[in-house]
Amino acid sequence: MGVVFGLLWLFTGFLQGVHGQGVYAPPTVRIVHSGQACNVEEERYSERVYTIKEGETLELQCLVTGHPRPQIRWTKTAGGASDRESSLHNETLRIQNINRHQGGRYYCKAENGLGSPAIRSIRVDVYYLDDPVITIHQSVGEAKEQFYFERTVFLRCVANSNPPVHYTWRRGREVLSQGSDSGVEIYEPFFTQGETKILKLKNLRPQDYADYTCFSSVRNVCGIEDKSAHFTLSNRTAPPSVKLLLDDPLVVNAGETITLVCVASGGDPHPSLKWMRPDGQQLPRRSVVKGGTLTVPAVAIDDGGVYSCVGSNNVGNPAKKTTTILVRGLRKGRFWITPDPYHNDDNIQIGREVKISCQVEATPPEELQFSWLKNGRPLRSSERMVITHTDTDVSPGTTNLDIIDLKFTDFGTYTCVASLRNGGTPEISIDVNISSTTVPPELTVPRGRSHLIAQEGDTVDLQCLVSGKPKPIILWSRVEESGVAAATATALMPDGSVQTESYDGILRISNVTREMSGTYRCQTSQYNGFNVKPREALIQLVVQFPPAVEPEHTEIRQALGRAFSLTCRLLRAHPARLLRYEWKLGTRLLTVGQFSDQRDDTNYHVRALNREGYGEYTCDITNEAGAGRCTFLVTGKANPPEFYYDTYSALWQSRPRVYGFKLQWTQMEPNAVDRILAYRLGIRQMGQSRWWEQEIPMEGTIQKGELLTYNLTELIKPESYLVRLTPITRYGEGDSTERIITYSAPVNPHLREFQCGFEDEALCLFSQDKNDVFDWTRHSAATRDTKYTPNTGPSSDRTGSKQGFYMYIETSRPRLEDDTARLLSPTFNSKSSSVSNNPTYCFAFYYHMYGKHIGALNVFLRQKGQAVTDTLVWSLTGNQGDRWRQAKVKIHPTTAFQMVIEGVRGSGIEGDIAIDDVAIEEGECKDPPPNNLRSLAPPSSPHIWQHCITLILALIGQQR
Repeated sequence: MGVVFGLLWLFTGFLQGVHGQGVYAPPTVRIVHSGQACNVEEERYSERVYTIKEGETLELQCLVTGHPRPQIRWTKTAGGASDRESSLHNETLRIQNINRHQGGRYYCKAENGLGSPAIRSIRVDVYYLDDPVITIHQSVGEAKEQFYFERTVFLRCVANSNPPVHYTWRRGREVLSQGSDSGVEIYEPFFTQGETKILKLKNLRPQDYADYTCFSSVRNVCGIEDKSAHFTLSNRTAPPSVKLLLDDPLVVNAGETITLVCVASGGDPHPSLKWMRPDGQQLPRRSVVKGGTLTVPAVAIDDGGVYSCVGSNNVGNPAKKTTTILVRGLRKGRFWITPDPYHNDDNIQIGREVKISCQVEATPPEELQFSWLKNGRPLRSSERMVITHTDTDVSPGTTNLDIIDLKFTDFGTYTCVASLRNGGTPEISIDVNISSTTVPPELTVPRGRSHLIAQEGDTVDLQCLVSGKPKPIILWSRVEESGVAAATATALMPDGSVQTESYDGILRISNVTREMSGTYRCQTSQYNGFNVKPREALIQLVVQFPPAVEPEHTEIRQALGRAFSLTCRLLRAHPARLLRYEWKLGTRLLTVGQFSDQRDDTNYHVRALNREGYGEYTCDITNEAGAGRCTFLVTGKANPPEFYYDTYSALWQSRPRVYGFKLQWTQMEPNAVDRILAYRLGIRQMGQSRWWEQEIPMEGTIQKGELLTYNLTELIKPESYLVRLTPITRYGEGDSTERIITYSAPVNPHLREFQCGFEDEALCLFSQDKNDVFDWTRHSAATRDTKYTPNTGPSSDRTGSKQGFYMYIETSRPRLEDDTARLLSPTFNSKSSSVSNNPTYCFAFYYHMYGKHIGALNVFLRQKGQAVTDTLVWSLTGNQGDRWRQAKVKIHPTTAFQMVIEGVRGSGIEGDIAIDDVAIEEGECKDPPPNNLRSLAPPSSPHIWQHCITLILALIGQQR
């Protein structure tokens, strides 16, 4: 706007204190709705049902009370605890384009650390209606080749919906109903609970060959329109049949393009075709489907498997044909050597038997073929060299070469060659050397490496040395310690696997953690080595880590002169011996020491805190691996204020373009630090950068739970403001708290509650009766002139504030005895005009009737029906003492109404009558709270900020 806005804050701050917990209160919660609901119903046990159409926007708001301000969390449960969805920490739950799966019970939970959390729920029912589908079936016992010739036929209509769907059948233009045609039966199976509608045509007649329409309806709930499906039944109607134009199985080479063709061989209506794989597997990513043709370019081995073509036309059952694709290839070639099984010896010896085994996975397995070479020359089976193969049906395929009565001349390199019979894929060759140096493996751990100590975060190598020829693969695993060195391997490896392979015998663990401590096993694998009992060795890994301590960081607020203690606790450490501690304040050393075996904590005591004692205290607990640190920030800063959000009618309308706001707060743990001397109040209009600040001085000591109040006035309507409040002690500024004040229209006459404290000049829409003798006057005790009437009238408003406003009748001259002043409330609209269902309201107000000439105070209920009637509902006369009292009266209006407050002048000038804090609330009257309020008056001298604001307002006025 380019114009600096001015704020004139009337220093009407007052303190309201109550003993004990004050205004601290556990949370309460209720759920209100907006958005696009179809209906909201109340159910038993306070559960509410919110009905919404699929695709609309769900909006639920959780309204909470309680102090401190409760934290709010939305959760959803659709059936059980395991079906819990992610939480939303916000007052408003908003779901755009809601779908049926998002229906269920939604919970709003509010908690503020006092009492039990408050929980309320609402069930969201999402309404929808899918397009219906008609399927045709024939009795199983009557199914013949001529499917629909003089047979009983069932037309089944199904539509997913919520609420349950209602169906209507029509044949041509004729509406079919039960009993309207002897050849037609209509029924709903019990087990489907109305979700299907079946039309039974008994012994088909010529007139039954017709167009059928199924209408599905949810009776227009939520504005959901009816839907329909059509089917033409004829003597040609038949279930689908399909056939495949390809070989089964289809054997192809990797990299080729394959085409699977499926055609409909029968069925009316013409079936639709779809290709699919079993168990929900996706079709290959590169595949292209066009009608019944599936094309897979550059087929890979993983693309092999079962493929099915399904034809459907909603008549009978879908037709299905299946084929298998075999992608030719060889994988996972490996070997092992088996010494003579008849002798208890793992070595190869002259004159004994030795077997070489070779294993390969092949697709298709029946094409797998093996051949053997010795030193590169073909080897054939003989009496001493026996070659055998496993059955082709067994996968993986294995071939064995048995050398009987090993001789020196048998030493050499034997090669196993695996190939596919029709070629098209590379061969796999495996070389195995048999010689005097071919010996079984042995495993050892290098000296000094069986027990390793590492620091957390290091990279550590576990090594097992393997000897023998050929050298097998080494398998690493972990074992659990149970008192015996080698327990069963159940713990996982650092990479999350159960077992890890190593070709060089080294297991490298990077960034080792304390959880990786334990026993590791290395053992030889059977494959690519000797088929003998595995060799194994164990390595113990110990990971050292610095002490873990608590608290790692905490803030302690203390007042000057107080004693306090700091405690640092040891949680765990390795090694846990020779632990030392060291206390410091900043860089200054305070004390050092060593832990005993009986203690797991260390303390530092401060007898009397001085200004030099504020700062950061650290406690370092050290071992060989490093140090763990506890940090304590000792400060005299006051805790943040806690804004009070449950203020009754906090906002009021002052003038047409100006509003006021009652700002209330409590002080968090006020006794933890020195006495709060003042608050710095900052306010900034949203969208602007300039802050206005003012100090609010505090008199006396603030108690825990004491409600502090400050009235903000001259706020420009309809702007919002950011308010910041900072406590100040002799230590300095404490922690700030911010909240946003948003303008909303003041309570209007049709809302459920109304409250007026007469703080604004507009009097909350109260008006003076034009037919009385004189008017009520708005005043505050700070400005009222009591020169002529010293023994009558209040000395403050009902809260005890001299700056607060109230209404009173001035009985000085020229007033005469029995003169009346009438104050009229706004007109309220009663919720019901039925005499048998009159709503109940509670009209409450505070009155002050002090003086020897007090007349009368009367309250009338004015109803505006066909005629205006005034009914006296409360009256009081005479001196009631120099104090405020509360009155409550129950009223039952049957039409639009006003409350009329009448003051009657007594016999003399000492008869001022005052009223304050008038309220109308729907429901029964509740017991009034105890009047235990107190106040602190503001300083009598004007603050410098008042002059500054006045000057700014004057400048703004000139600019306008």
